[in-house]
Amino acid sequence: MAEELLFRKDVKKELTWDLSLIYKDEDALMADAGRMEKLTAEVEKQYKGKLDSADRINACLDMYREIYGIITLIGNYCELATSVDYYDTHNMELSGKMNRKISECLSRLSFIESELVLQSDDTINAAVNTSKENANYLREVLRGKPHLLNPETERVLTALSQTINVPYEIYNTAKLADMKFPDFEVDGKKYPLGYSLFEDDYEYDERTDVRRAAFKAFSAKLHDYENVTAAAYNANVQYEKTRSDLRGYDNVFDSLLFNQHVDVSLYNRQIDLITEKLAPHMRKYAKLLQRVHKLDKMTYADLKLPVDTEYAPKLTIEESKDYVTKGLSILGEDYVKMVETAYEQRWFDFAQNQGKSTGGFCASPYGKNSFILLSWNGRMSDVFTIAHELGHAGHFRACNAAQSIFDTNVSSYFVECPSTMNELLLGHYLLKTSDDKRFRRWVLSNMVGNTYYHNFVTHLLEAAYQREVYRKVENGESVQAETLSAIMKDVLTKFWGDAVELTDGAELTWMRQPHYYMGLYSYTYSAGLTIATQVCKRIENEGQPAVDDWKKVLAAGGTKTPVELAAMAGIDITTDAPLLDTIETIGAMIDEICELTDELEK
Repeated sequence: MAEELLFRKDVKKELTWDLSLIYKDEDALMADAGRMEKLTAEVEKQYKGKLDSADRINACLDMYREIYGIITLIGNYCELATSVDYYDTHNMELSGKMNRKISECLSRLSFIESELVLQSDDTINAAVNTSKENANYLREVLRGKPHLLNPETERVLTALSQTINVPYEIYNTAKLADMKFPDFEVDGKKYPLGYSLFEDDYEYDERTDVRRAAFKAFSAKLHDYENVTAAAYNANVQYEKTRSDLRGYDNVFDSLLFNQHVDVSLYNRQIDLITEKLAPHMRKYAKLLQRVHKLDKMTYADLKLPVDTEYAPKLTIEESKDYVTKGLSILGEDYVKMVETAYEQRWFDFAQNQGKSTGGFCASPYGKNSFILLSWNGRMSDVFTIAHELGHAGHFRACNAAQSIFDTNVSSYFVECPSTMNELLLGHYLLKTSDDKRFRRWVLSNMVGNTYYHNFVTHLLEAAYQREVYRKVENGESVQAETLSAIMKDVLTKFWGDAVELTDGAELTWMRQPHYYMGLYSYTYSAGLTIATQVCKRIENEGQPAVDDWKKVLAAGGTKTPVELAAMAGIDITTDAPLLDTIETIGAMIDEICELTDELEK
């Protein structure tokens, strides 16, 4: 049974991450902030109006890299501190103060890019040829030249960066601080409810009456906040459209895909092919869940059910470490050592508490270790989440060590590949540990119900919804709660057909994810997992040579485009073949789960 969430101050220290690995205390943070401001003043004094030679350009960028490194540490520290407790007024105020300092410094430094684009291509290329650390940054300046505005406008936009992030802050505040969920009742018994309690616990609850009642109560509270959430989201997408127009892009899609280094055809392919080709397989999976659990009907509130609720052992955090280290051991001793260090040095925040961000993420500030957030529930799904987030940690550990800080901004099209890859490696490891049919079905259903469902269904349907929103915005429309709910319901209906009844509240799914405030990010989960599926097959078939190729990919960071990174791993994503094969792989897994179920029921 779910328990009332604790306040942050009441959780065990060993379940929390150790942010002193970034700054030992706030005095150290403030000292770095002072250094950031001092360096900014020096750069402005020495180089503003003087970026007229390759040597001066690189000398300026060398100092800018140092400032950027400090900004990364301060920004991460503050974001991590607030993400675990939105009720902590002190950390919220500290974060606001630091963000204002960062915005001011970046505004003062905006002259760098504005002045660089005024230099001749020959001067820029001379700077490229004399500094490996700055080369790709300068190439990006040349690439973005057509979309840069005049220096004063760029300075103002940078100064307003904190204000521009307000829609996302409103979303998080409404979701994590203001929403107070009342208890819900089933057969005279009261159950506590909260955002993470619902998403991490009740959605998987085998008791149909409790699960569906939780969904109803959760949706009712979401409904109370639909208009303010819609207003925040509309402000966000309208800003993105305005920015696209100001910078001279043909449309908002081209603007948002520009930094991903992919064109709109790769974006549309993920959404269109998965919606069409995967839907029949997932409907079959939904029908299997209905049959196995003897449900009167299959509803949207039932989709997160495990296939075998009785074969889902509760796990300890120490046991998760054993699974993950063994599952990822194919990546080498140094990778296993990183995993062990992550547990030993408290890179994880496992705690469940009020005001904490939902879901999971990994932050990897340059020059430091990674920090991984999740809420530990003792399920195998949590172990897959740990493997996933350690995939990000391993990725940025490799590229941070090999590349300049300018070259660690990996395209979001590719960034979910190393994380989902780890989930697949863990699943394949588990499959090799036993020949028992029930165990095999359990592992396969974890892979389908967690890894592929999360990335190829949940996030993909978000992406399909999001595309329709941007199409409306591109046509000069605004979006309100009623419109957003209608779009989401239409997307869900097209995908699930008559296999799943859309429970009242399903249409409010658009309120539940932060990804909508991150541009065209949702679709990249399926894009990354498509590449990961193919690379995993290579590793299974070829062994060490494929692992060696993969490690080179991880170290390449942002020096390559997604197409180039996939090619380094032996995958050609310029064609439909990898995606179609991945969809068939998912379908084959679902078919095997169905066959195993038939055999086990005999």
